[in-house]
Amino acid sequence: MDKIEKLLRKISQKNREQLLVIISKLLAGQKNSLDIKKLQSTDFYRLRSRRFRIIFHYEGKSKGIIIDSIKLRDENTYK
Repeated sequence: MDKIEKLLRKISQKNREQLLVIISKLLAGQKNSLDIKKLQSTDFYRLRSRRFRIIFHYEGKSKGIIIDSIKLRDENTYK
């Protein structure tokens, strides 16, 4: 079981549904309504939504999105 699956099992049903809606918006390309910033000195991006931080990057010329991690916000989120 990877870390993303473990997090989804640990959070409440309401938070899980909200997180899945945000991920579906990201994958569908609806980036205007999301809080996305490029992380300094890397090729990674951060999507912020409530207590969740989604770290992702773009793959190849087709601009496919690869989600690297989903974490609850704390002092170690970006390390």
